[in-house]
Amino acid sequence: MAKPATKQMAVVGLFAGVGGLEQGFHSQGHQSVLLCDVDPRAREILALRFPRAALVDDVRALRSLPNCDVLTAGFPCQDLSQVGRRRGISGPNSGLIDVVLNLLAKAKPGPTWLVLENVPFMLSLDSGRAINRIVTALEAMGFAWAYRTVDARAFGLPQRRRRVVILASRMKDPRPALLGVDAAAPQPDERGSHACGFYWTEGNTGLGWAIDATPPLKGGSALNIPSPPAIWFPLRRLIAVPTIEDAERLQGFEAGWTHVPGEDAQRARQRWRLVGNAVSVPFAGWVARRLMTMDGYDADGDPDLADQARWPGAAWGMDGRRGKASVSEWPEMATQQHLATFLTHGVKALSRRATAGFLSRLERSKLRYEEAFRLDLTHHIEMHDEAEAS
Repeated sequence: MAKPATKQMAVVGLFAGVGGLEQGFHSQGHQSVLLCDVDPRAREILALRFPRAALVDDVRALRSLPNCDVLTAGFPCQDLSQVGRRRGISGPNSGLIDVVLNLLAKAKPGPTWLVLENVPFMLSLDSGRAINRIVTALEAMGFAWAYRTVDARAFGLPQRRRRVVILASRMKDPRPALLGVDAAAPQPDERGSHACGFYWTEGNTGLGWAIDATPPLKGGSALNIPSPPAIWFPLRRLIAVPTIEDAERLQGFEAGWTHVPGEDAQRARQRWRLVGNAVSVPFAGWVARRLMTMDGYDADGDPDLADQARWPGAAWGMDGRRGKASVSEWPEMATQQHLATFLTHGVKALSRRATAGFLSRLERSKLRYEEAFRLDLTHHIEMHDEAEAS
């Protein structure tokens, strides 16, 4: 149930996906008035979950923005992702941010708040060309802006999911909302007996290793082949993958959020891609709550951004000055839920083929890993062989 807000705000969501940003704002009492996504499967879910919102299928078809208080856009990351195409901000997908900027340029007075979301790699790809292009365009339109890299684990869910949120406004200072609170990153967890998430599709140059959490859920392939992370349960000597229902919950949705009644198995496979591309709901809810803050922001200790050799994890621009903010990726510290007990919909054993392929890559690599992990991967393969033999 949505919580009452000090003021109910009208929200327009572009590149809405399955509504992670929008559901976060809804949880704080705000109302989506228009949602846009090119994916027909995503629009089916948006129609089910936000029945009062108008739906648009292509952001390029919008001639103007409706009256709204907040414009959200988790714009495509394929060209900005570390594992994506790396074509940069001018790529055919991520370049659609220009459509958003053009709509804002025409909107008078326009929304009070702009909320953009994307992957942290955009800060370093092409020496930060993407973030520089976006904030420079915002400054030219009279926006003050702030951005921050945030780990969704700060809000209690056992999924390591780092994202950059850009908050901008022509009317308000965005720094108190986005940069005004900080809990500081916790000390790294000891592995102990915790379940550990990893990417079974990797093993050559990285593992995506996460203690008591999964690595970031991914959208999977363009062919809708599910690519959930794997989880090592040391106490059970089990290598398994979560269900789609628990994947939804790892993003902060209720289980079944992406289910469409009457869908066949082939269409249901698309749920993994949609969930993997979604915005974490508690993360979005935190942004929505922070927009209500009445606090100020003390920038006296922030060094000028021009003196920085690279784009930092958090920064701001206001009144002709750009500064670096010294805040962590953990704006708050919610009670952490343990991965093993969080998964309430069961798990499925990783297939023999997938496990053997991963183990083969791992053993050939130069990656560091625990011997206990390798032994349990081997044990998992042997258990498959015994089951087949019987």
